[in-house]
Amino acid sequence: MIDSGGTERADIGIRIGLSAVVIALCATQAVVLTTQAPDDSPALPFGPFDPARDRTFELALRSFVTDQTGFPLGFVEQLYTFGDAGRASPRATPGPDQSREVSVGYLALTNDASAPPDVNATWTPVFQIFPWEDWRCGCPPGIDILAPHLMRWAGRDTHKRGRAETLFALTPDHRWNEERVLERYELLYEAGLVAESARDHVRSTAPYLGDLPMASDHRRIVATGLGRLRSKLKYRPVLFDLTPDTFTLSGLQSAAEAVSGLSLHKQNFRRGVERAALVEPTGTFASDTGGRPAELFRFVGPDPQGATLSGLTLPGQR
Repeated sequence: MIDSGGTERADIGIRIGLSAVVIALCATQAVVLTTQAPDDSPALPFGPFDPARDRTFELALRSFVTDQTGFPLGFVEQLYTFGDAGRASPRATPGPDQSREVSVGYLALTNDASAPPDVNATWTPVFQIFPWEDWRCGCPPGIDILAPHLMRWAGRDTHKRGRAETLFALTPDHRWNEERVLERYELLYEAGLVAESARDHVRSTAPYLGDLPMASDHRRIVATGLGRLRSKLKYRPVLFDLTPDTFTLSGLQSAAEAVSGLSLHKQNFRRGVERAALVEPTGTFASDTGGRPAELFRFVGPDPQGATLSGLTLPGQR
């Protein structure tokens, strides 16, 4: 094909891929389902959408995730369409067709974190991918490692410095906002402080943060999914898609902390659960709590009148 300037160029088509951020809880950790990329790096379950074969994106997603991992999906929600040029992916595929790949990301939740049947699939801790997102025991060590690198990158640019200080709560007048996961990852990518940025732009090696790089732009997609889930906790009862059928209130709080990365005030959390009227006692008790038997509760679904259920409040840290 000849462009408007008279230069011959390849005709780059579009190929649609689907990727799944499948999140579960394993003990006190939020985990994401990963597979193995050809270079052995962790990757999200990913597959192409075939318009001649697949009736919908979601049905195609469910099919190939099960094929790749042996794991069936429950709750599924579309996240975002990822098609930026200049990232490792989506990118033009090799070969004569030179198709530009556009990825449609999905968030899926499950309360089953059992071992995936496929040996190439595993559950990877979310805070292994983003260690700076885990504030359950206070400010994570990774922030102290990042801070001087971010300030050096920002230099005298007040806008860059302000973004870094705000997103990573680097000064006492800035409060950590757990929902801004993607913005933090994008800032680290822009500053060359994550391995994917060094890989994509042939930069020097990024500082070691104890984090886990992923194939292609899959860590960006996980960041989008985690941020979306953290936001939804406050206005939809999505946490119960991750919990077993019955649970203790301590277990429910632990689940909320595992997702939000925050350490929550026990009594305020329980009062918030009571106000939201999302759970009811079962009349039975758990005996494996290590102390006094704790009462088991269950999630109360929508009532017959179709009332809208709210999420859970996340009270200030302990």
